[in-house]
Amino acid sequence: MFNRQDFIDNILDHYENPRHRGPLPDATVSIRGGNPGCGDIITAHLKLDPTDNDRIIDLSFEGEGCTISQASASILSEQILGKTLAEVTAMDHGAFIEDLGREVVINRLRCATLALNTVKAAERKLHAMRAEADHVPDHVIANDPGEPINF
Repeated sequence: MFNRQDFIDNILDHYENPRHRGPLPDATVSIRGGNPGCGDIITAHLKLDPTDNDRIIDLSFEGEGCTISQASASILSEQILGKTLAEVTAMDHGAFIEDLGREVVINRLRCATLALNTVKAAERKLHAMRAEADHVPDHVIANDPGEPINF
């Protein structure tokens, strides 16, 4: 079980050595989320397998902001690779905060949950785009991240 220092070390490791950071040109859906209170921005890029319930087969993120917002995007990316969008949407904020170290991020909950909220919004964006297109789109229909959604 992690103690407070272990959680801090994990956050710093993910901030200094982010996993899955960078563009993903062949993303199925990309979405940008922001935290206007402190200027954090996360752009999530997800490549999905539509033949397997929109399972995340590749992903990346880009962003700017505080240590907690950027590290949580990296931590989340490791947790959701291989999950379906529906499984990600069902993820509990409280459990994710525990994974980050509640005691460490308690005063920065909006920063800590920005990546999760952004990825959850990706499912809504994809379904809206598919409904608008009135058919299952090719892999690039929703990959323009658009303007930030503020959380």
